[in-house]
Amino acid sequence: MKITIVGAGAVGASCAEYIAIKNFASEVVILDIKEGYAEGKAMDLMQTASLNGFDTKIVGVTNDYSKTANSNIVIITSGIPRKPGMTREELIGINAGIVKMVSSSLIEHSPEAIMIVVSNPMDTMTYLVHKTTGLPKNRIIGMGGALDSARFKYRLAEALGAPISDVDGMVIGGHSDVGMVPLTRMATRNSIPVTKFLSEERLTQVMEDTKVGGGTLTKLLGTSAWYAPGAAVSGLAQAIACDQKKMFPCSTLLEGEYGLNDICIGVPVILGKNGIEEIVELELTDAEKEHMLRSSEGVRKTNGLLEI
Repeated sequence: MKITIVGAGAVGASCAEYIAIKNFASEVVILDIKEGYAEGKAMDLMQTASLNGFDTKIVGVTNDYSKTANSNIVIITSGIPRKPGMTREELIGINAGIVKMVSSSLIEHSPEAIMIVVSNPMDTMTYLVHKTTGLPKNRIIGMGGALDSARFKYRLAEALGAPISDVDGMVIGGHSDVGMVPLTRMATRNSIPVTKFLSEERLTQVMEDTKVGGGTLTKLLGTSAWYAPGAAVSGLAQAIACDQKKMFPCSTLLEGEYGLNDICIGVPVILGKNGIEEIVELELTDAEKEHMLRSSEGVRKTNGLLEI
């Protein structure tokens, strides 16, 4: 199993680290345009192998896509990160050009690869890859929902005063501060609805804190987060590589599901060796449907800024 990660920044390096530690890939290639940067990150990570007990080979390359040939999974993290006060949508002008070039270069050398898109604005970048590569829809996956759901579970556990292993919950919709749809109604603690433990007011606060999860970290760190995004990507990659048939909310191209067409947005999917093997349609309440519709309108607005 060969996995390529484009972008050796904090998110890309975290992806590589978590994938290596989980020991399900034989080789991870990190590619970056900055001379020597990916090579340095790869060397640093390889020097942890004996300490962390993994055998995955990590290789760094500077802008040489031939070294990515025959990858099974390719991950795009490249682009400029968010800065304080910057929305994900404001990144589109720069990142669209980067993602378009990177995806075409990857496919040239790994035409059968499954692609995971991390670059922001993520739903729009995933849509761009669909429109410009011609890959089957099952092989293009946007990462956002898996990350947003992890942040949702963190906030739920915090509110409950419970260990996160007790908590389950999901976020669908757009990967943006206003577009997320945290499904508080379906969230549980050991199969018991969290509504049995938390007031409506407290659940509303959990929802709002989840929506601004990325922005909160950007203000604190001065740039985008990297540990949780890296872990989210590694979870998706492992589900595909090991054919786990696990359910994650991911940005995928909808063709009638949830009443939406020609849009990439976060919904629950089953991930296995073929990438997205099934889109799971949830029975949403009228309020959740309305929230999802507003979210899709925001994504479409951002998509309209693309030059395809």
